[in-house]
Amino acid sequence: MPDRSLTLTNDRANQQVAIEFRDVSFRLNHRPKDRQLVKQLDFEIYQGEFLVLLGQSGCGKTTTLKLINRLLDPSQGEVLVEGKSTKVWQPIQLRRRIGYVIQETGLFPHFTVAQNIGLVPSLENWSLDRITGRINQLLIMVGLPAEEFADRYPHQLSGGQRQRVGVARALAADPPILLMDEPFGALDLLTRMEMQRELKQLQQQLGKTIVFVTHDIQEALFLGSRIGLMHEGRLVELCTRSDFLRSTVPQARIFIECLNDLQRLAI
Repeated sequence: MPDRSLTLTNDRANQQVAIEFRDVSFRLNHRPKDRQLVKQLDFEIYQGEFLVLLGQSGCGKTTTLKLINRLLDPSQGEVLVEGKSTKVWQPIQLRRRIGYVIQETGLFPHFTVAQNIGLVPSLENWSLDRITGRINQLLIMVGLPAEEFADRYPHQLSGGQRQRVGVARALAADPPILLMDEPFGALDLLTRMEMQRELKQLQQQLGKTIVFVTHDIQEALFLGSRIGLMHEGRLVELCTRSDFLRSTVPQARIFIECLNDLQRLAI
C-alpha cells in the first residue's frame, strides 16, 4: 500500500477532500470466504482533481468506482463523499451529486438527445425554461449544436456523438463529481483522442472532480493529474504523472515498459 504521507505536498494539504476511502475492502456476498475484489483501500481524492485509476482487467477499478456512488457498499471500512459516509447518504440523493459515464453511454434509446440530457434536471423539478437552457448550453459545450442534434435519437448518432451526449447527460444537473468507467474504450483511435482532448479542456474549464477508469497508460498519462495504479484489488501506487514515470513499483514498471515499446514502434 502506498504511504499516504508521501502523496501530500503542501499544496495538497490545503485542498479540500471530495472523496475519501478509509480502509475499504469489498467482497461480493460479504462472506469471509469470498474473494475480495478490493482490499484495504485508503486514500483521498481532492476537489477539482482528475484522478485516473489505471490497471489491468479484473484489478478492482470499476468496483472502486461503484463504491463511490453506492452501487456497492463496502464489506469493511467506509467511503466518504463530501465528508459523509456513503452508508449515510440516501442513494438517489448521492447519485444525483455524481455524474456517471460508462463505455456504452447508457442512453435511453426511445428518448431524444434533449430528453436524455434533461432527465435528471426534470427529476430535480427544474423549470422547463431552465432545463431547455441547460440542454442547449451542454450541447454547445460538447460540440453538438442543439438545432442539429437535440431532436435526434441515439441510433441516429455516431459512437463519438453518443459519448458526447453521455458526458452532457452526466453534467446536466451540475454535479461536483464525475465518474467515468472506460468511456472511450469502444471508440476508434482518432475519435478517442479527440474525446480525450475535449474532456481535458472541459475539466479545466469546469473544475469538476473526475475519477476516470482505464487500462490504457497513454490515456492515463494524458488525462490524469494523479494516477492510482491498481493490482489484484489493491492500490499499489498513487502519484503525479511525472512521479509515475519514475516509479519503482513492479506493476508500474510493466506499464512504463509497455509505453516505451509503443513509443519505439512509433519511431
